[in-house]
Order: sequence, then C-alpha cells, then structure tokens
Amino acid sequence: MNLQVEVRGQGAPLVLLHGWGMHGGMWGQAAARLEAHFQIHYVDLPGHGASSAVRPFTLDILVKLLTQHFVAPVNVCGWSLGGMIAQHWAATRPEQVSRLVLVGSTPCFRMRDDWQDGMATEMLEQFATELMQNHAATLRRFLALQVRGSDDEKSLLSQLRAQLLARGEPDLQVLQGGLEILRDADLRARLREIVQPALIVAGERDKLTPPAASRYMAEQMPTAEFVEVAGAAHAPFLSHPEIFSGHVKRFLHE
Repeated sequence: MNLQVEVRGQGAPLVLLHGWGMHGGMWGQAAARLEAHFQIHYVDLPGHGASSAVRPFTLDILVKLLTQHFVAPVNVCGWSLGGMIAQHWAATRPEQVSRLVLVGSTPCFRMRDDWQDGMATEMLEQFATELMQNHAATLRRFLALQVRGSDDEKSLLSQLRAQLLARGEPDLQVLQGGLEILRDADLRARLREIVQPALIVAGERDKLTPPAASRYMAEQMPTAEFVEVAGAAHAPFLSHPEIFSGHVKRFLHE
C-alpha cells in the first residue's frame, strides 16, 4: 500500500500521527513552528488523505506499516486516535521510538466499569450507526466535539471543517475500523512498558479525552511528564500553537 508522508524542516525526525477522520495536513501553525527545529514527517494514515486504504484497520497492522516506512528511530507525536497508535508503537517496537508526545490521547477511549474517563459506549455506537447513514455529517459532528469549550471555539471549528476534506474523503471502511479501535482498545496494561521519555499534553476543557486520562498515563509510564493547556479542548496544538510547540521543542531538546 502507499503510505503518504510529507517531509518538511531540518533536524531530528518527528513523526506526526493525526486523529480519526483527519489527515496529515491538519496540524496547523504548531507544526509549522516546529519545522525550524525538527524534520517533520506529516503522515496520512491509511485510508486518509493521499494514503491508500488498508484492511483490516487495526493497531497491529498500522504499527507494522509505520515500522516498515520508518526504519531508523524517530520521535513520535500522536493526537487522539493517533495517540493510541503511537502508544502501541512505543510499547511493541521500543527500539524505533526515541521520544513520545501524546496530545489529546488516552489509553482507553471508551468508558468501562473500571474506567470512567472515557466516552459512553452508547455514544460511540451512535457514531458508528450514523457513520453508515451519513459519514460526512458524522465527521462534522465529531469535529464539533473536538473544539467544544475551547478558546476561539467557532474559529477553530471553521478551521477544522475547512481542512477536513482538503485531501479528499477518508475511506468509509477505514473510518469504521478507526471507531472499532476507539471502542475496543484498552492499552492501560501496557503503559508501564512504554519506557521512552514521554510528554503528555492535555487540553483543560477536553470533552473527548478528559485530562484525567492523560494524568493517568503520566502516572503509569516510567518517564512521563504531564502538561495541561489552559483554555484548550481536544486540539491544543490548534487553539494554542505557540504554547504547544514550545513544550514540544523543550521536551525534544532535553
């Protein structure tokens, strides 16, 4: 399959993994700021943007594809679903991930009896049902949840909507597979295996992956640092690009 990766900037490699339904072109000003210090690899996940689809769309297959493309060790930044992929990559192939940045991420997206910092199962099932009926409307609704409560919420929503289909529509079966990962994956037991230095960034007002989930990850990983961005929701790199890029630059240069 064809994995589209756009490379910009100079320096140590930093791989960016986007969230559900998006593509590598949605990182905005924060990534542009980082290009002055790092070689940024903007990945279109399979079935998104210019990358061809892969089936089934699972964490194991995604990490296999990434390890085939990135042979030398790299720094990895994963957002939302991309954060779960990054966690799995760091845990299963630790020799390939030098440092890890997780933003708006969680080890377990769905609420469970022993995990309250997630989305209700009923809401995820509703997303899956609506996806089959009108996937474009479902994606737009998901975007609205990502920025809800953030500073400059309306402006951010317009920005995300403008970027959503800028590289074409994502593959429907891949979107279904992504929702299945969010519904079924539970990486809590693997967090202690992620021994790489990690920066975990949460938005204070995140409605999709509560800051408590990020704090939990920071507590469980052996060498993790937690940062909460005031006034941000699920996409702090878009709402507060200077703050986000500053933290990432400092962390990767340590």
